Amino acid sequence: MMRLRMAMIAVCALALTACGREAPPTPPEAPSAAAEATANGARLDAVLAAQSAETKARYPARRPKETLEFFGVAPGMTVVDTLPGDVWYAGILLDYLGPQGKVIGVDYAPQMWQQFGEYSPDPAESARWTTEFVANMQAKRGADAAAVAALQFDAIPDTAAGTVDVVLLSRSIHHLMRLEAQGAWLTKALADIGRLLKPGGIVGVEAHRAPESASDAWASGEQGYVKQSAVIAAFEKAGFELVGSSEMHANPKDQPTEKDFVWRLPPTLATSENDPALRAQLTAIGESDRMTLKFRKRA
Repeated sequence: MMRLRMAMIAVCALALTACGREAPPTPPEAPSAAAEATANGARLDAVLAAQSAETKARYPARRPKETLEFFGVAPGMTVVDTLPGDVWYAGILLDYLGPQGKVIGVDYAPQMWQQFGEYSPDPAESARWTTEFVANMQAKRGADAAAVAALQFDAIPDTAAGTVDVVLLSRSIHHLMRLEAQGAWLTKALADIGRLLKPGGIVGVEAHRAPESASDAWASGEQGYVKQSAVIAAFEKAGFELVGSSEMHANPKDQPTEKDFVWRLPPTLATSENDPALRAQLTAIGESDRMTLKFRKRA
């Protein structure tokens, strides 16, 4: 009986001690995938709503929200924008990726630029591009914006290897494809992209689509158009796998012949400056028919 009484006293003492302690805090629950997607969508909506009227006028053709979401771009990521502009897509990414994210502008190699003929920039301009890009983006950065960096193909530092979540090739791969024979620029760029990406990283491609029935010579990229089958083959050869495609940028009104080039269409309208009737006809077609492809770096 004494033993039982002592045991009960000990149990009560332990219970009283435990009652006097504060319970450990319950860790916050991680947001569900659906809640996170909703929050990211709202953030992207706010960024897009803050753009200029001129930029917003192109949303129906460029579909920025749908495009970035399809490629899986999200706040906190490190994202490469190839041949970036003030808006498309670096300017949008700057605010969307947030303070935990990073946008890296990537330009073509200066040696590649010198093969653009009459459109080749001054070599000094190419050499200072990285500095100027960073300075331009830094001037736009707010307190909630992403970090900024700039690189050039064919000169990717070892420190950048394996640091990138997504690489965007928006309306740029035709340049690499058309100059492949002059310096293996597509092959080298895809190798650089593979080095930049983390295992399983994504490449998002938006490109002017040539009819599969067109000649390979015309669809080399010289006229802006490339075949979807050729793009897929190049990526697969470089060690990527196609994991998604979308027709969000398809335009069946764009039916180019081998006498056409893509810049006849909006927004450039290069062939109709002095021909109002032709300009109206081309404006009615709209922006080019484009493929939207999502590739993953193989482990």
